[in-house]
Amino acid sequence: MRRDFQLREVDRDYLERLGKPWEAVRDQGIDWLLIHGWPIPAGYQVGAAKVALQIPGGYPDAQIDMVYFDPPLGRHDGRGIVQTSPQDIAGGSFQRWSRHRTGENPWVAGEDGVETHMILVDLWLQAEVRR
Repeated sequence: MRRDFQLREVDRDYLERLGKPWEAVRDQGIDWLLIHGWPIPAGYQVGAAKVALQIPGGYPDAQIDMVYFDPPLGRHDGRGIVQTSPQDIAGGSFQRWSRHRTGENPWVAGEDGVETHMILVDLWLQAEVRR
């Protein structure tokens, strides 16, 4: 597993507690966290996927935004998933989900990080299959 850059200790601890392989990959000057085998809830055509998060410069003061999946996710019912597009990351083809925090749930520097962002990712996944 690649470790091209260092994550904060709190993020590393969270990832180790997950027990899933993860990588910190720098690709074309952009830092990406890749989490392998993320569980995808019922309603999708796959049960697990690799998840990518772009770790911005200035993190953790700067927020993590969106999420990327490999393989691309599809719904069991065949309905399209809106606001997605292809994204090449570290030699892989990912599906970018354009999902963002809202005014009701803003990024809080010093409190938010990889763990809280992945909670949102799970909420986005659940909301999509209920749509």
